[in-house]
Amino acid sequence: MNALFAVAAPGATPVANSVTTRARPWLTAITFAALSACGGADQSGSPASGSTTDASAAAADQFMAAFEQHCGLSYEGSIAANTPVNPDDAFAGQTLVMHVRECLDGELRIPFHVGDDHSRTWIITRTDAGLRLKHDHRHQDGSEDILTQYGGDTSSAGSASRQEFPVDQFSIDLFLREGSAASVTNVWAMEIEPGRQFVYELSRPGSDRMFRVAFDLTTPVATPPTPWGHPELN
Repeated sequence: MNALFAVAAPGATPVANSVTTRARPWLTAITFAALSACGGADQSGSPASGSTTDASAAAADQFMAAFEQHCGLSYEGSIAANTPVNPDDAFAGQTLVMHVRECLDGELRIPFHVGDDHSRTWIITRTDAGLRLKHDHRHQDGSEDILTQYGGDTSSAGSASRQEFPVDQFSIDLFLREGSAASVTNVWAMEIEPGRQFVYELSRPGSDRMFRVAFDLTTPVATPPTPWGHPELN
């Protein structure tokens, strides 16, 4: 898969992105879903078969499309919530930057830079049932961290502005094997208001764990370095 948008070099002043002409499946699906909605009930007034699936597909595609105007750009964020308080928290006092680095057919790759730590990349993928979020964690030499590729799939329709990703079985097994049992109830969420704000969230139902980082989408910042383990982009 090829990137749809040009990306500025690290440290460069953000510039408008050139767009490669290429089909965007989620935009096509939005149009289809809108047309389908006109016939969403039969003449008896009963919901049409598959309406729930159609709603999930529409919300997933609209959520993916909301990132389009931000592709290739980077934004600074701040911690909006982080409980319980941890005095050794790795995020405290660090510059937090998200980079909508790659907008591919059915996939978004968004590195999350924490100060000089360039190990984290969020990968959002369109699936047959909705969306999948994975956390790609790398070492500086590009090798994978022991805790990597964890995340989950959406289990409800969500909306164009918010999607939730309950922990999947692969991640539960990984966390148990690597001594991170507290993470087996993780629910990740992402929120986007194009041109205004993006939020990354981690919660653990049944506990007071809540982590939210809010990014200001009104003002792009300089492009951060290439994330560890990922290729340079032209």
